[in-house]
Amino acid sequence: MIEARGLTRTFKSGSRPLEVLKGVELEISAGQFVAVAGPSGSGKTTLLGLLAGLDRPTAGRVIIDGQDLDALTEDERARFRVNRIGFVFQTFHLLPTLTALENVLVPLELAGSGATARASALLDRVGLGDRAHHYPVQLSGGERQRVSLARAFANRPRILFADEPTGNLDRETGARVAALLEQLNRDAGTTLVLVTHDGELAARADRILRLEGGLVVEKERTDAG
Repeated sequence: MIEARGLTRTFKSGSRPLEVLKGVELEISAGQFVAVAGPSGSGKTTLLGLLAGLDRPTAGRVIIDGQDLDALTEDERARFRVNRIGFVFQTFHLLPTLTALENVLVPLELAGSGATARASALLDRVGLGDRAHHYPVQLSGGERQRVSLARAFANRPRILFADEPTGNLDRETGARVAALLEQLNRDAGTTLVLVTHDGELAARADRILRLEGGLVVEKERTDAG
């Protein structure tokens, strides 16, 4: 489902280039739950952005479901993301002027009839059916993250990328969101790639990819794999 070949990403840092990723090679199979771990500054979020097509590598290739992302124009990449990929972020990225239901409906705006029913069903699934008409400011952090999960699954994405989805939540709420994320992933058969500092969340994954100094230096299967 996902391949990275010789993936390198260099940024300008003053007068010197900063090489964050240094030729990453990896393969992720369809339906796998993969956690990307490693110390701060190791390139986890940079890698996630490249795999998701949000950024372009300095060198190397990202291939998703047989499609080389570098061969696509920016418009084609945007359409590819809309049709195939879902996102969950640490800071939720909900639109403050829309209700929970309306936020979930955003990716479904071209879906036509049935969109509202699907959005409502997803909110029910994440336990927020009774909060559908509340605005983000009226929701707790855990509730906002659950809305973002419902939104991420709205278009039935084949791949879900999550960047520190429990990072802004307390331990108990984070554990509930992690369990929900795993359940949605399993039930939908979606490939899940998740960046986290949370060892307990990483332990839920089928595989852990560890980044240090811009390289995948360790690959291990957990007991869940």
